[in-house]
Amino acid sequence: MALQEIVEQTVTGFGYELVEIERSAGGLLRITIDFPWTPGAEQQFINVEDCEKVTRQLHFAFEVDAVEYRRLEVSSPGIDRPLKREQDFERFAGEVVDITLKAPIGKDVGAAAANAVHANRKKFRGTLERAPAGWQIVWRDEPAVKPGQKVSRKRVPAPLQALGFTLDELREARLAPIVDFKGRKARATAAGGEI
Repeated sequence: MALQEIVEQTVTGFGYELVEIERSAGGLLRITIDFPWTPGAEQQFINVEDCEKVTRQLHFAFEVDAVEYRRLEVSSPGIDRPLKREQDFERFAGEVVDITLKAPIGKDVGAAAANAVHANRKKFRGTLERAPAGWQIVWRDEPAVKPGQKVSRKRVPAPLQALGFTLDELREARLAPIVDFKGRKARATAAGGEI
């Protein structure tokens, strides 16, 4: 059996979802798991016991099928979870994401967008939204406010920008690793900018 099949069978057998399989230098085999998403259901998080249970079963399965690896690491997706399938995009609509396009947006961009977005740009950070022809991210290109810095109420915010895309145009998409140690939610309009 192929590695993908072995891992997927084991992970789904325990009621988890396979997010990613990654082989790294030195024989490291990294498996990322999560709970399956059900719209409207309360979100569950992977813990150490979940990873341990899958690790033990994978060690056994790899021994039976003679899969070569030196180290096995089973983990949760973390705060910068990769988005790979349509279902991932549905699940995280409204969240701030980082995307990298396979090719720069190019010269065929409309006149209004071409003035606002550099034609060779491939990386974007913005709020993920559903669009008529697929998906889009929306952002503002303005510098982040530094702690303690006062912002004038008269300051005009940068205009909102949007970029539509399909999953075929993406090289990579991930949740933006935004950590707020003060326990306050970041304002959706404050997120944005080129990375």
